[in-house]
Amino acid sequence: MTSEPLYAVFQAARRLSVGPPAEAALAAHKAIEAQPDAPVFVFDRATGQVVDLDLRGDAAAVQARYAPAPKIAPETAKRGRPKLGVVPREVTLLPRHWEWLAQQPGGASVTLRKLIDAARKGGPDPRARVNAAYRVMVTLAGDREGFEEASRALFAGDRAALRQRLGVWPADIGQEVLACLDANPPST
Repeated sequence: MTSEPLYAVFQAARRLSVGPPAEAALAAHKAIEAQPDAPVFVFDRATGQVVDLDLRGDAAAVQARYAPAPKIAPETAKRGRPKLGVVPREVTLLPRHWEWLAQQPGGASVTLRKLIDAARKGGPDPRARVNAAYRVMVTLAGDREGFEEASRALFAGDRAALRQRLGVWPADIGQEVLACLDANPPST
């Protein structure tokens, strides 16, 4: 089970909303209705990419278009431990992988679950977070004074210098750049 993406909606240098797609789409729709000549940007918090939302129709149509899909209960499998939420699936590995798993305490399933949990706790790749923050910076502040210095500080990992450079820009831009850097992986 995965959670919905988190989107940040900007109009000019002002952050209007942060939330799931339905909330972001509605905020973007309202912003465009209020100020049709001011561009609106919707960013995926995880990647920093600008997301193109379909904002046609009235507010109800837009919100309905991005409403989360209803959760469907998975089929109950007879194998495994369905009462515990265990879902049996096939895993294909090379013989050396199976040999290594066989030597681990608890067996293959326990070891695989532990490896996955450890990887998930590690969080998103730090480089991916920096790239996401940079994408937001380029879109919202690429033409602002101090952009190059802020970029250097971002890629150097110098948080103090980055905060100082972001401090001369509108607060919402700086906060969004930092939010992308600090983004946590979606919980499942």
